[in-house]
Amino acid sequence: MPKVTVIPSTINPITQMPIHENHVKKVVAYARVSTNSDEQYTSYEAQVNFYKKHIQEKPDWEYTGVYADEGLSGTTTKKRTEFNRMIKDALNGKINLIITKSISRFARNTLDTISYVRKLKAKGIEVFFEKENLWTLDSKSELILTIMASIAQEESRSISQNVTWGKRVGFQEGKVSFAYKRFLGYKKEDDKIVIDEDQANVVRLIYRMFLVEGKTPTGIARNLKLQHIKTPSGKSTNWTKNTVTSILTNEKYKGDALLQKTYTVNYLEHTKAVNTGQIPQYYVENNHPAIIDRDTWEQVQIEMKRRDKLGVHYSSSDVFASKLICEDCGGFYGKKKWHTNTKYERFVYQCNSKFHKGKDKCKTPHLKEEYIKQKFIQSYNIMMEEKERIIQDVKDIIKLLNDTKDIESEIAKLDYELEIVSKHANKLVKENSKTGISFEYYNRKYKDIQNRYEELKIKRDDLINTKMNKENQAIKMRTYLNNIIQSEDELMQWNESVWMLMVESAVVHRDSSITFRYKNSEEIEVR
Repeated sequence: MPKVTVIPSTINPITQMPIHENHVKKVVAYARVSTNSDEQYTSYEAQVNFYKKHIQEKPDWEYTGVYADEGLSGTTTKKRTEFNRMIKDALNGKINLIITKSISRFARNTLDTISYVRKLKAKGIEVFFEKENLWTLDSKSELILTIMASIAQEESRSISQNVTWGKRVGFQEGKVSFAYKRFLGYKKEDDKIVIDEDQANVVRLIYRMFLVEGKTPTGIARNLKLQHIKTPSGKSTNWTKNTVTSILTNEKYKGDALLQKTYTVNYLEHTKAVNTGQIPQYYVENNHPAIIDRDTWEQVQIEMKRRDKLGVHYSSSDVFASKLICEDCGGFYGKKKWHTNTKYERFVYQCNSKFHKGKDKCKTPHLKEEYIKQKFIQSYNIMMEEKERIIQDVKDIIKLLNDTKDIESEIAKLDYELEIVSKHANKLVKENSKTGISFEYYNRKYKDIQNRYEELKIKRDDLINTKMNKENQAIKMRTYLNNIIQSEDELMQWNESVWMLMVESAVVHRDSSITFRYKNSEEIEVR
């Protein structure tokens, strides 16, 4: 039988250091505070000084430094630069022992805590958690660490839920927060939201350029940049399309506030703002002074939708684009240059349609810009001869459009029916789980319920769309009413603002006559 001699190991399998060697450990501390307040800053300084002194008092410990993150949340390790630098230095052999106050100071995420501790442990690097009196190279530490880290994560989640709950209570009470430093047009005085008139004039200019001058958000941004007007941040004049669009669609400019528009979710430490729909929203009306009147703001939203539908057909460089229509094909007229680089060079408007070629060519004529303007002035003056009648008609139309009681009653009935159908579905599912009804019966009944639900939902959606359309039309009519009341009784010369605000479209006929359709659906043909 062979003789076996056991040779005792002289290397610690965990630390990879000689067992009998009096080794001096390279020790660091990790400190973190959660806010940037003066009080917490003092705490940060105290932690740095304490650990430095504590490490230097140990004869077998070599003070290597203190890694500390200031003013950062502990819920993730992504933005903690000092923490990440410390882990990198440890894995590169510069550190043997890390001291930290508690598991919650190290990380409040169980997965992060266990992951980093195991990485360090594999390299023989120990972490000591003072509060828990836990050394990670101890064989009993793994289970204890898992339990402790889970508790720390639960505490963090509880704090987060409390903060969220507090914010939602504030939403329900109509409390609105403003990012004043990046919000154009408002400022804070004596804890109240007040209008900053200098900035408010820029906001009104943006709305006027969009609605009256017909400019696109991109064109408005270019114009503001040329005028050297500073952006909401106040740091540059580098306006963008998105910044202008945000101003044009923000309900706060009409004095209201929609709270909880988006919420933030975390995808593997990548945060993303998501549109709400799963959580309640709170709409607070007349919360603060309005910079833009309500009807103008709503009219801008309608105009934005109109332009989106037109797509590439909309042009901000031409006031007649997307309004001048060919009678033959229904396509838009566009501006064309004739006889380029000759003494006969001129601009005309003609149909953009593809039917301009071949035997299907449209028979509508080309028109000069001055001709179109002249015909519009004639049309406007004819219409304004009956100004009082039109004002009364528009008021009557607005009254009818605002009457949505019947529609709302039908929607309420459908909501009730949908609720009943949902209860039937739940009852069927429970019945199936308890009694084990036949698959054929269950499938047939469930399909019937599902079909009924879809049928009711389609009706409800149609009614909601009808109600929204009526509300949008009422807004258009109110805006038109204000415009016609304020407009001159007679136009002596071309007025671009009147054209943009009052004309819906203008149809060009084969005999060169034009029918102008106003936003109150009034039609005036001028030959």
